[in-house]
Amino acid sequence: MKHRIVVLGAGYAGAYAAGTLARRLSPEDTEITVVNAEPDFVQRLRLHQLAAGQEIDAPPLTDVFAGTGIRLRLARVTAVDPERRIVAVADADGGGELGYDTLVYALGSHGDDRGVPGVAEHAFDVAARPSALRLRERLDSLEKRGEGVNVLVVGDGLTGIETATEIAESRPRLSVALVARGELGAQLSVGARGHLRQVCDRLGVTVLEHTSVEAVEATRVLCADGTALAADATVWTAGFAVSSIAAAGGLEVTENGRIVVDRTMRSVSHPDVYAVGDSGYVIGDNGRPLPMSCASAGYTGRQAVDAIIGRLTGGKIANTKLEYPGNHISLGRQDGILQLVDDQGRAKRKHMGGRKAARVKAGIVRMSLWATSHPTFGLPKRKHHLAAAPKTAAAEKAVA
Repeated sequence: MKHRIVVLGAGYAGAYAAGTLARRLSPEDTEITVVNAEPDFVQRLRLHQLAAGQEIDAPPLTDVFAGTGIRLRLARVTAVDPERRIVAVADADGGGELGYDTLVYALGSHGDDRGVPGVAEHAFDVAARPSALRLRERLDSLEKRGEGVNVLVVGDGLTGIETATEIAESRPRLSVALVARGELGAQLSVGARGHLRQVCDRLGVTVLEHTSVEAVEATRVLCADGTALAADATVWTAGFAVSSIAAAGGLEVTENGRIVVDRTMRSVSHPDVYAVGDSGYVIGDNGRPLPMSCASAGYTGRQAVDAIIGRLTGGKIANTKLEYPGNHISLGRQDGILQLVDDQGRAKRKHMGGRKAARVKAGIVRMSLWATSHPTFGLPKRKHHLAAAPKTAAAEKAVA
């Protein structure tokens, strides 16, 4: 019987892991299935652009995995049972169950309402393609009303900054405001913060610092200090959360539901499960948790692939680097910030700003799409056969 590898999610981490495993493992010994709710690859790095009214590429997953032998199951994951090695899915035909021998959990993250009343009912977000398109439709309708329309972006993290500046540049007839809990760009260097303020001023983005939102209503946002901010569209970008599926299935998770893994991305409670991307709680080489990001998806995906192949074929497991080099922030299409960080995650003094930084960010986005659309490019053509008895967790402990 072939070894069954099931990959949950086809985002940056999942698509890369599935394609690389298919290229490096012999189809005589393994079968790989990818489960994803969307039929296309979603460029999450560019969803704020989609919401602002721009067109972005979304290659069909059938094209992404063409020639790899991967089986694609378009379905939504509803449950994971790691004791029985079963994944439950729902689709147009009613769904069913998939059995696995190795599971790669790459379901990513979604917007976090942080328990604030009204967010789920009234706010928009750019955490997924459907929600970004819903915001786009709302902005289209608001533009037809003319001047005096208010768009309020809540959250001054990277997503909030990119969303506010993108909307302001693409839709200048709308009045855009950005709500920050603390100082705008607090995670950036002094020079980068200054550049960010200049761009916000140039684009007409009103910045409201040291403002905490306590409730969202249909046409306004209520703040902790008692003020009410008018909002014809409230965009919530105040953080991300993961699905409760892993916790409900009995996997060991953190308080916020991310799967706890070892250095090779393997679940510390269920060794047949690997978590990559935003789904996993990963300690980087600097001893700090890796942030949810596209860069982290790449590093964790590579490490999981190396570990899975090493264990299944009886080979050595290489340690890939687990680091977070910095932030690449787009400020519309013509401006940006490149901010490197030190090994403690603190912003370095120097930064790059302006059009050159925008071109660097655009290049990173194009490279990410190309690499995902060609998951097997540049990999060894030799496909590895599985060892007669792949290493188990118990066997590894005995050797150690």
